[in-house]
Amino acid sequence: MKISKFWLVGLVFLISCTDAQTKKNQQAFADLPKPKANEKVATFAGGCFWALAEGMSELKGVDKVVSGYSGGNTRNPTYEEVCSDNTGHAESVQVYYNPDVISYSQLAEAFFYAHDPTTVNRQGPDEGEDYRSVAFYRNAEEKKVLEEVMTKVNAGHHYNDKIVTQVVPFKVFYPAENYHQGYYRLNPNSGYIQGVSMPKVLKLRKSMNALIKPEFKDKI
Repeated sequence: MKISKFWLVGLVFLISCTDAQTKKNQQAFADLPKPKANEKVATFAGGCFWALAEGMSELKGVDKVVSGYSGGNTRNPTYEEVCSDNTGHAESVQVYYNPDVISYSQLAEAFFYAHDPTTVNRQGPDEGEDYRSVAFYRNAEEKKVLEEVMTKVNAGHHYNDKIVTQVVPFKVFYPAENYHQGYYRLNPNSGYIQGVSMPKVLKLRKSMNALIKPEFKDKI
């Protein structure tokens, strides 16, 4: 099903980007902003970044989410290269959040509810190492929090199977191309968005209802 998603991206891109300059800009890598004074950054991978980016962006205290690639060795990989499963990278999101509004623990819990963390190298119809579940920690405290949250989610039997998410130290995050940023909201009628991404976003809204921004609460 990876091929079908890749074909879908190409089709949408071809239809919406007929102007050469626009196409060039959309294919360029997005900018990676530096955290503001009151912001912290967290990085997660949980299948297709279109759904994960949207879900995390709807949480109170989250200021910005950038879709990109992390966990591998190839520098500045393209979407095509990551989809080939030869880079070691996973589709990931970098979350910029205000710790005075949402804690890292709450953010981590939302991450585990935003996708299926019990499958290895697979999310729904998408298969491959680039769709694996990964939580990247930046210090020992974040690692401890992630382990505690996984224990909590497992104990609550939210899923029938145990979490298999990789918990690894953060090394580097490469922003994806511009056309991937905000893809969920820009392509609401896409078959993939409606059939695969939307159920994930709705699931997160229900699971983390108390932390969902007001404008999304009536869309559960």
